[in-house]
Amino acid sequence: MEASPFVAEQLSVRLVGGISTRFADRQASALPIARVIAQQYHAQRGNYLAFFSSYDYLQMVLPLLAQHHPEIPTWEQSRRMGEAERAAFIARFEPGGSGVGFAVLGGSFGEGIDLPGDRLVGAFVATLGLPQINPVNEQMRQRMDAAFDGAGYDYTYLFPGIRKVVQAAGRVIRTREDRGTVYLIDDRFTRPAVRALLPGWWRPVRWSPTPVAHSQLHAKERVQEP
Repeated sequence: MEASPFVAEQLSVRLVGGISTRFADRQASALPIARVIAQQYHAQRGNYLAFFSSYDYLQMVLPLLAQHHPEIPTWEQSRRMGEAERAAFIARFEPGGSGVGFAVLGGSFGEGIDLPGDRLVGAFVATLGLPQINPVNEQMRQRMDAAFDGAGYDYTYLFPGIRKVVQAAGRVIRTREDRGTVYLIDDRFTRPAVRALLPGWWRPVRWSPTPVAHSQLHAKERVQEP
């Protein structure tokens, strides 16, 4: 395997283990994810990308962030963006700017775009990127089970999902001069088997909001309640 040109000091990787992004937990996770985004934004203002598993999930979190933290500029990927709309989305990441762009993992903004320097200072990935469970993928899983001694789930779902996560996180560090922060939001990221799939030069650490930050966020929300 070719050695990475980057070093651990360039990228702070934080594992948010107290939140589940599983389908059944998404509604309950929306406000905690918005709080994670707000806390990091206020700790270090700049341009961020926030990735979600679907447009529906994105639309759960974005309105809550806008409601409780209207001071944070946001923009979002739409379901059917034309070339001009994609260009406008990317143009929002101006040097020296600040705000959060919301996007879907595996879409056009999770790979193949370069936002070097302070055009992008961090990313939030609120999903493991697992492919959808459907008859085609389940047939693939069964074949992989037979070929790899019962490891069909890993080859069909987990490995492709983590690959997309790493690609999205890779938008943050594009040159040897870049510095940034990535939040991997889901309790499964703290599992040793999942952490082992992350790039070797990363030094991920478990992270949770500080009690002070939580109290400040709750206070802000109470003030804004009608």
